[in-house]
Amino acid sequence: MIIRFVKLEIQAKHIHNFKELTKHEKPDILAFKGCSYLEVMQDISNPSIFFTQSHWESESALNKYRKSDFFRRNWEQVKQWFKNKPEAWSLSKTNN
Repeated sequence: MIIRFVKLEIQAKHIHNFKELTKHEKPDILAFKGCSYLEVMQDISNPSIFFTQSHWESESALNKYRKSDFFRRNWEQVKQWFKNKPEAWSLSKTNN
């Protein structure tokens, strides 16, 4: 399993738009083959900062999603709202 974290900093004037978009698109993302979990979180100290956490059955499933038309359309919209460059991490659990 791949756990994907993405940090996004959104311009203040677009925070509401971002929250609405992610609320409406969450079911569509969860419907992608290989995605079992998605959460969008907002920093309590800096409301411009958001994190997404998603769980994917494999890196291949994540990459299929990232290459999809749905993702490209979504990313084209959201990247206009960025305040800073997004950061992303793909992680796997350790045996601890």
